[in-house]
Amino acid sequence: MDFVMITFKRAQVEDLPLIKQLAEIAFPQTYNSMLPDGQVEYMMEWMYSMESLLNQVNEQGHIYYLVYYKGEAAGYFSLQHQGNWVWHLHRLYLLQKFQKLAVGKEMVKRAVEHIRANSQLPARMELNVNRENPAVGFYTKMGMYKASQGDFPIGNGFFMTDYIMALDII
Repeated sequence: MDFVMITFKRAQVEDLPLIKQLAEIAFPQTYNSMLPDGQVEYMMEWMYSMESLLNQVNEQGHIYYLVYYKGEAAGYFSLQHQGNWVWHLHRLYLLQKFQKLAVGKEMVKRAVEHIRANSQLPARMELNVNRENPAVGFYTKMGMYKASQGDFPIGNGFFMTDYIMALDII
């Protein structure tokens, strides 16, 4: 496969509206069948309002990357350094039409490259993934393992019922 078709851009503040636009498609496609009524809408406001995105980037240290396939915006991911050796992969979303094209695999590889370039090794990348999400299999194929699990309250009576998956980076 010609991976020149897949390119990345470290997102800037001016890219946040595009991330929000991609999220408005990818997030509901991923979770509408998994989450109770109202939770997708609640989480979209909680995570993807412009106020929230600006806070993530300017105050919380989230680093967003956009991924393009043949020049078309295909998805995004975000990383946050959470300590000496732990990074959290907060988001990794890819529009459905770009799935099964090795784009997701390249996104994980780019996240690992970022961590390698910006921290002391060994390091660990962690990711919350809904226990019902078929992407658990994808992350397992990418070398991640289930480090723990929990039911995390997020407000309005909603919970994230997640595995914490991890990848050790050496």
